Amino acid sequence: MEKYPVNGKYPINDFKTGESWRLFKIMGEFVEGIDSLHNIGPAVSIFGSARTDCDHPYYKKAENLAAVFGKNGYSVITGGGGGVMEAANKGAAKENADSIGLNITLPFEQKPNPYATTQIEFKYFFVRKVMFLKYAQAYIILPGGFGTLDELFETITLIQTQRIRRFPIVLVGTEYWEGLIQWVKNKLLKEKMISKKDLNLFHLLDDPDEIVKVVVDFNQEPII
Repeated sequence: MEKYPVNGKYPINDFKTGESWRLFKIMGEFVEGIDSLHNIGPAVSIFGSARTDCDHPYYKKAENLAAVFGKNGYSVITGGGGGVMEAANKGAAKENADSIGLNITLPFEQKPNPYATTQIEFKYFFVRKVMFLKYAQAYIILPGGFGTLDELFETITLIQTQRIRRFPIVLVGTEYWEGLIQWVKNKLLKEKMISKKDLNLFHLLDDPDEIVKVVVDFNQEPII
């Protein structure tokens, strides 16, 4: 069985008795993020696997989709790493749109990609998540693993519980996501763990123009 390395250094362990001053590091990350992003204008946050190869169809789809958003005046925010994130930053940069990477310091796999014109480094996941949410007019979710699912379900939960304003969440890749959606319907909905209206909190789409239209149309609606 494959084992994960143990390095003994985890951000959560920073919080020890008598070390409350470390909260200033967290405040510093918030300040840097807000200061860097407060003027970006309309933006979408695009998520997906860091492990997707550059010749994979999902990579090409992310690059193309980000380019279409760029053409329509949207900045693109990603996690700043490789794979789908790199592809999205690349597509945005090709259209001279703001291409933003919110990189996270990890002991493996995550390195900043060269296509983000604005790079911000984070140590704490929860600060980084706030930046994704605060500046996005939509979440675009391409195929990914646990990290992508984390962003997806936390955001659905925040909208469902009315902790944040509603905005479009678009799952891109019918073949990839269909099994998950069927599980949600056949288990969560059937066993009354969620209500039927909760299924309206996300879209499942493939066509880039249709995805952009959903986002543009939603953000033209008056806020009630």
